[in-house]
Amino acid sequence: MDRQPPRRTTTRRTTPCRTTIHRPTAQDPAAPVVRRPRRAVAGVLVAAAVGAAALAGCSSDSTASSAVSSAAAAVQSGVAGAASAAASAVNSAAGGLSSAVNSAVASAAGGLSSAAASAEAAASSAIAGVKGGLDAKGDVAAGAVTPASDGKVEVPLTVSNHEQQSNRYVIQVNFTDESGNVLDATAVTVPDVAAGQSVQATARSNRDLSGTVKAVVANAVRY
Repeated sequence: MDRQPPRRTTTRRTTPCRTTIHRPTAQDPAAPVVRRPRRAVAGVLVAAAVGAAALAGCSSDSTASSAVSSAAAAVQSGVAGAASAAASAVNSAAGGLSSAVNSAVASAAGGLSSAAASAEAAASSAIAGVKGGLDAKGDVAAGAVTPASDGKVEVPLTVSNHEQQSNRYVIQVNFTDESGNVLDATAVTVPDVAAGQSVQATARSNRDLSGTVKAVVANAVRY
């Protein structure tokens, strides 16, 4: 068999046909007028937003009312709490002041009571220090208490010696209030009262006393 030479295949390249599309521009006077629906779209969006807001408002009426009520309750609670705190502070301050005043009064009263007790003890010691003294309380009479010029008080004493011989006297006088509480005390020494004679003496308080003050002859001895 005869061999035939191979066939050559020729490939043709084809150039695609380009179609030029005329796009109208704003500068082209022949271009058709194109109106874009911006305003319509905006109107639709606004209407939708208003509708949504209205729906939201309608649906949240109860929530808003509840929120307002809660806020009002919170304000009222806050005001009530502040008023309560203020009242508590005032009561606390008043209680502290009252306590301080009561404490000061009690302290002052305690100091006065202690001073009176000390004075009474000193006067009693003066009586007890008399050796061989005889009870002579019946020989002494106290007058009315009068204020002295220096704020203290004094009381006149009348000492009558009913014995047949002269005697000396030591007299304890207690100054008391209307209830009988001892405010002060003093010891008065009366020397040489002749037999059958009476003398005047004066008992004077150790410190300033005010108000109604009475004088009581608590004890007296002669020797």
